[in-house]
Amino acid sequence: MMSLDSITLYLVATMVAALLGAMMVFFGRQENSPALKWWGTAYLLGAASVALWTAAGDRLGPHLYLALNAVGLVACGMVWNAARVFHGRKPNWPGLVLGALAWVAAVALLDPEASMVRMIVGAGIVSVYAALTASELWTERRKSLQRRWPAVVMPVMHGCVLMLPVLIGGFLRPHDAGFSQSIWVKVFAVELILYAVGTVFVIFMLVSERTVTAHRTAASTDPLTGMLNRRGFSEACGRVIEREAKAGRPVTVMIFDIDHFKSINDRFGHPAGDEMLKLFSTVVVNNLRITDMSGRIGGEEFAALLPCSLEEGVLVAERVREAFETSGVVVDEGPVDTTVSIGVAGGPAGTELEVLLASADTALYQAKRGGRNRVEAAEELPLSLENWRRQSAARISTPRPATA
Repeated sequence: MMSLDSITLYLVATMVAALLGAMMVFFGRQENSPALKWWGTAYLLGAASVALWTAAGDRLGPHLYLALNAVGLVACGMVWNAARVFHGRKPNWPGLVLGALAWVAAVALLDPEASMVRMIVGAGIVSVYAALTASELWTERRKSLQRRWPAVVMPVMHGCVLMLPVLIGGFLRPHDAGFSQSIWVKVFAVELILYAVGTVFVIFMLVSERTVTAHRTAASTDPLTGMLNRRGFSEACGRVIEREAKAGRPVTVMIFDIDHFKSINDRFGHPAGDEMLKLFSTVVVNNLRITDMSGRIGGEEFAALLPCSLEEGVLVAERVREAFETSGVVVDEGPVDTTVSIGVAGGPAGTELEVLLASADTALYQAKRGGRNRVEAAEELPLSLENWRRQSAARISTPRPATA
């Protein structure tokens, strides 16, 4: 049976790591991802140090041997820092070089013949970096454990493979050099290949997950105000309504329409109108609870869904109206009126969002006709959306008062 040569295995491992590292650096530049650049550079450094160490072997002088091992440990520190950068944290520069400095100090202080102790120190440092990487991914996880467990397990397994031969060799057969060379050197070389490939798979899984999440967020968020857009608002409210229906609790919907918004755009320009929209979104968010849903559903219209009764919803709507009215916006041309009309509608557990919005829209129409800058509560829900659409069509001859 053909035996595997450890030098060949290590050279294969370094070539795989170098190829994967170059690929990550390339995609990091293409996607402007600092974390991918960190991971890729770490792979390239680690591959270079292991390749030189494997190829030169005993011909390495003590200083070059020390430098190559230090570079390899810096690469391990870069993998840990890449996980930090991926989650928006700053690199830990002292931690990046601390492992290499500890290795240099250990080699300088230990007996040159104590190769086993140096191996334990080196493996221990790499295992610490692997544990820090796993801890970083665990602490900052944003998805369920079922989605994140490969990212945590990979570095943990790598650290265990490093420490296991040290423990077994140290406690069972500490003086058998053939034991480590014939078994664990080859096992670690194979594990290094699997770890390099597996880690890159996990890295791209995390990057892909983040990209999908960013696109999903962009598709459901209004870019001007940062609130949910109509699509995002509908999806979020659907989940809230379903949750409240299971508990048998009512929900309330309100629609806000900034008064005379077209006049603001005409008099002060669209930038001033955009600032008004952002101001109102801030007022809404500051006066709602964290469990309430709110969003911009079009133009100067906003909406909110609250898991509460109609009476409580009216009180909240009044609070929003008063806060916006007293905002005190002043431009070069003088003060700007900041008033809003609000329609509120409530329904029993399980009432569909579209039904509540239709009823709140009717109440908003009444608030506009009643003089604006007021809250109007819907007297009853429409029997069906079809009836509401027919009623809305009948109002075409007497449309809602203009906002100009």
